Amino acid sequence: MTDKPIANLAVIGLGMATKPHLDALAELRGKVNVSGVFNRTRAKAEAVSESFGFPVFDSIDAIAADPHTDGVIIATPPNQRADIVTKMAAAGKHILMEKPIERTLQAAKDIVTECESHDITLGIVFQHRLRQASLRLRALIEQGALGDLGLVRAEIPWWRDQAYYDVAGRGTYARDGGGVLISQAIHVMDLMLSLTGPAISVQALTATTRLHDMESEDFATAGIVFANGAVGSVVATTATYPGEQERLVLDGTKGTAILNGGQLTVTWRDGRTESVGDMSGTGGGADPMAFPCDWHRDVIEDFARAIHDKRQSSITGREALRVHALIEAMTRSSATKTTVEVENV
Repeated sequence: MTDKPIANLAVIGLGMATKPHLDALAELRGKVNVSGVFNRTRAKAEAVSESFGFPVFDSIDAIAADPHTDGVIIATPPNQRADIVTKMAAAGKHILMEKPIERTLQAAKDIVTECESHDITLGIVFQHRLRQASLRLRALIEQGALGDLGLVRAEIPWWRDQAYYDVAGRGTYARDGGGVLISQAIHVMDLMLSLTGPAISVQALTATTRLHDMESEDFATAGIVFANGAVGSVVATTATYPGEQERLVLDGTKGTAILNGGQLTVTWRDGRTESVGDMSGTGGGADPMAFPCDWHRDVIEDFARAIHDKRQSSITGREALRVHALIEAMTRSSATKTTVEVENV
């Protein structure tokens, strides 16, 4: 514990995705202070206040005007973000935002530009990057231990029942911007790009299976060419009952690394093996929140320290645009039945 919190944060939006944030903030109490919470439904904010002891803000404007609030965690649906970001950035409040940044690549770029123009730290909650296994794999890649990367495979065989998509707006383009790609697979795809570097072209197929009644896709697959010369594939779905751990495989000239959920296994060409991490749940089954808050805690603490140290967070909005560009290219490739170049963002 520190004598004084490193940052005062407010939370905007208290839906299902906020649970690990609230649990993490409770664990960070004394290190990170919660200046208040806000939800469009006042009763929800009061329930959270009763459970966690956090104050309640009456409005977005009240948060923007509060001199004690250094930054905000925005966990609203994507279609509610632009106006909130504009107000917070103008008020000098730093922003940690749930994925995705927005519903389209252009809207996401607009938010990133808005924050940069006001010198605002913009962090994105891609918590898979901060798992112990992911950090170890990043270190191995930076050391060149895997050699030259040749093949990449991302598999996201998750499950969501129909009740999940029966919630108003969920899985629609108007609220979420799409389905499995932008709402679920985005986590693994962002982690993939953070390890491999950018993708330059894709050939994709997206579809809605007979297993769900929804507007957007619950299945997507693509062949990918990366800027470093590697090739790879993505297969993502929320139609695989009862859901399995996601898997990311990187095949290099010196060894193969497999991230299976939160566990990393490396098999070296010389016969050695290495394992790091555990098989903690990641929300791939019927309960999307079936995972610990540890990774969110680390993301929030990093964001708070970035505010205190006057630096960017470890997972920046600008870098997060890469996965938005890949998702847009996959969607366009499927619609046009052609190979599509990924925009260099």
